[in-house]
Amino acid sequence: MKVREVTPQIDAATLLAGTQFMDAYRLEVSGASLDARRAAERMMARAPRWVDALLTMRNIIVTPFGLKTGGEGRTPRDIIGIFPVVSETPDRLVAGFNDKHLDFRVVVDVATTGRQQSITATTLVLTHNWLGRIYLKIILPFHRLVVRAMLRQVDA
Repeated sequence: MKVREVTPQIDAATLLAGTQFMDAYRLEVSGASLDARRAAERMMARAPRWVDALLTMRNIIVTPFGLKTGGEGRTPRDIIGIFPVVSETPDRLVAGFNDKHLDFRVVVDVATTGRQQSITATTLVLTHNWLGRIYLKIILPFHRLVVRAMLRQVDA
């Protein structure tokens, strides 16, 4: 159950025009029959405790700046974890939100070959100002750890 970084293989301009940062991680699973929603739910609906602690700390730090701290203004049926669902097909789920400092998308793709499935999580970010650029630089080391940990939950 190894998560590995891969070259993103999506059309960023279609999903988030002007994307300035993009990365992707993939997990291969055997014997699963997941669609993109189910994979995203396994990945994002619950987080390891240390990830929850990081998110709590993040929310405390960004609140004075007026940044979003959760799924404000959304109904529960169109949110997975803390991320609003933007679009969905059986093979791809796009979640994320726009905020004043940056726009963010996470794309969960599922590809099936025989009894093997590849689950790929691609992150796209478009910053809007100095706050977004600083925020992105600060969270990137954590982002890489969090995405890998969350993706491992798909096969848990």
